[in-house]
Amino acid sequence: MSLVGKQAPEFATQAVVGGEITDLALTDYKGKWVVLYFYPLDFTFVCPTEITAFSERHCDFEKLGAVVLGGSTDSVYSHKAWIENGLGAIKHPLFSDLTREISSKYGVLIREKGIALRGLFLIDPDGVVQLELVHNLGVGRSVDEVLRALKAFQTGELCPINWQPGQDTLGKG
Repeated sequence: MSLVGKQAPEFATQAVVGGEITDLALTDYKGKWVVLYFYPLDFTFVCPTEITAFSERHCDFEKLGAVVLGGSTDSVYSHKAWIENGLGAIKHPLFSDLTREISSKYGVLIREKGIALRGLFLIDPDGVVQLELVHNLGVGRSVDEVLRALKAFQTGELCPINWQPGQDTLGKG
């Protein structure tokens, strides 16, 4: 069941932010665009490519008034250890869904494995999910496409396939 067009499920958890463990809640970001993504596991192969790519593009999201939140079903202690022992500094929070409640609410939990699919949700400033992208574990996402979609949604207009900023939209829907 898709969350598109619905209120994003609220959650509160812990996250690693700037190398420190802290509390984090979706309500902390009310009034902002939120890029919420789930990845399967720390200390894996595809996941670090995504996490570091989102981190490297932090300023691009920030310029658009958006925050990026990444998370998995690992503990904050696992996140912190991974950051300190291989992943390197990350410019956005990595949250823990150790209870699997968040990934379950967002419909990305693989129950029999206890891990999340690669799920990404673009949430508007009113808390409504505008984009949902969920796929299997072996293929990473495109940060460029997430940024393109964010810019398209921010126009508030109809945007044709492959629309890019600066191109004409199709007007109001």
